[in-house]
Amino acid sequence: MYDNCSYGIADEKQWVFAMLRQLNIIDGRLVDSQNGSPGAVCVYIAPDEVERKFLVEQLKVDEHTLNSSLDPDEPSRLEFEPEHVAMIFKRPKRYSSADNFPFTKVQSVQDVVLRLIYRSISHFVEHIRGIDAISGELEQQIYVSMENKHLVHLFMLEKSLVYYLNAINSNGMLIEKLKNNAAKIGFSPENIEFLDDILIENNQCRIQTEIYSQVLASLMDARASIVSNNLNIRIKALTLITIAIMLPTLVVSIFSMNVRIPLEEHPHAFWIIALLATFSATIVGFLWWRKKW
Repeated sequence: MYDNCSYGIADEKQWVFAMLRQLNIIDGRLVDSQNGSPGAVCVYIAPDEVERKFLVEQLKVDEHTLNSSLDPDEPSRLEFEPEHVAMIFKRPKRYSSADNFPFTKVQSVQDVVLRLIYRSISHFVEHIRGIDAISGELEQQIYVSMENKHLVHLFMLEKSLVYYLNAINSNGMLIEKLKNNAAKIGFSPENIEFLDDILIENNQCRIQTEIYSQVLASLMDARASIVSNNLNIRIKALTLITIAIMLPTLVVSIFSMNVRIPLEEHPHAFWIIALLATFSATIVGFLWWRKKW
């Protein structure tokens, strides 16, 4: 449910012509470079072999770090290389590239990195709220359904929250490391203050995810019992209906035996037997209603 992103923090002069997308910091905003000019920020999404070679040989990105950034199971981390700082963090998979860079008041690459992390946390929060809304809809369907598909969907949501929680915890450790190495990375006092806010937001996101995950886990058994109880209620109803049908059948069968029986010569025997059959079914219906079966 999530993938990785890697970003390098370096002097702007170290960035060269990007093969996919380049951006510059102008008037506190990130804008696309014009006329193919080099940008302060280069964005690579699923780089091919040529781009990987360029990153390793020209930008001096460690090959292991590059491979790790493309691994969805790689934990968030911060590494210091001789010529750059490498950072890997988690973000939701449905992260729109169109929403990556509408930031304001960005003055440096460090600002961009921090706002990317902050935006990633916001996306996690939005996804978690969406999961909670879907869970509520499934809950209403489970109350009236005997099918397993709704429980399967609920289990998938619970599994997703586990992966989300792992990613958020991993990002939390990365943010802590960024804060501890703020001077080495070159964060300004404003960056450090914003980093504290990011840490608080990530902790709140983690707590919210833990709550939703615990609620789903604790209610899975209860909701499974609801499905089983719904099935029992319907089986009981069918059983009572069967009994209500069997009693009139029994009455009619008794009077239909090929032996001498009472009312054999009575002119209204048919209607009397029909009334007895109807009366027996009515008794079952009355007991059903009276005892709230």
